[in-house]
Amino acid sequence: MFDPSLLTFVATQAALKAGELLSRGFGTNFTIASKPGAHNLVTEYDMQAERSIIASIQEHFPDHAILAEESGKNRSEHPVTWIIDPLDGTVNFAHGVPTFSVSIAAAIKQEIVSGVIYQPMTKELFVAQKGKGAYLNGSRLAVSEHKTLKEALLATGFPYNVEKNPYHCIEAFTEMQAKGVPIRRLGSAAIDLAYVAAGKYDAYWEVSLHPWDVAAGILLIQEAGGQVTHFDGKPHAIFQADTLVASNGHLHKELLTHLSQRTP
Repeated sequence: MFDPSLLTFVATQAALKAGELLSRGFGTNFTIASKPGAHNLVTEYDMQAERSIIASIQEHFPDHAILAEESGKNRSEHPVTWIIDPLDGTVNFAHGVPTFSVSIAAAIKQEIVSGVIYQPMTKELFVAQKGKGAYLNGSRLAVSEHKTLKEALLATGFPYNVEKNPYHCIEAFTEMQAKGVPIRRLGSAAIDLAYVAAGKYDAYWEVSLHPWDVAAGILLIQEAGGQVTHFDGKPHAIFQADTLVASNGHLHKELLTHLSQRTP
């Protein structure tokens, strides 16, 4: 048996520690490198934060599997997998924009049981545990009650290969914008998902995401009463990098009708 409460505690402490490291590094001089894809950056603080998180986890669970954005997956076959994005919003961080986060989730086989997202610049700590609810700095979260797109505030993002227009993401955005719906683009999928869970946004969609971008945020939304699927309406498969629609539930069908038209 695995204790999700202990997993959540370790994830929280690891996120806070990594967040402190990032907040100290923000705005300083640091090295920046490029990964495949336009503006797909990595800084020395991505690497430092990831090492810090992995060390915190392995101090308690040395045999657990780890899937991290920068270092990939270790060889462990343990049923618990930690899914880590040490710095979600690297482009913002590198350009001095104070919107970025740490995202840590724990999955038992295919099920996410614990998730933490921390925005170190605003001190927003989002924590969710399977069956125990979602919280922001200790206050319980619930998704919004808006039932139509006319009332909604949405969020989205674009992949690093946006010039190839995967899933016709450009048209999906422009057509939604043409409806007059306000849309935000923060540059951190984890924060976007956390804000849906908190009822700040009514829904969020994006394509070509990875498990470390979304794992913690998916659990937050589910525990706050929302819904997360692929564009085809099927439940989101966490280890499948693909499409994602997250909403308060009320808007989900309307969004899927719009977005499913963009599925190849």
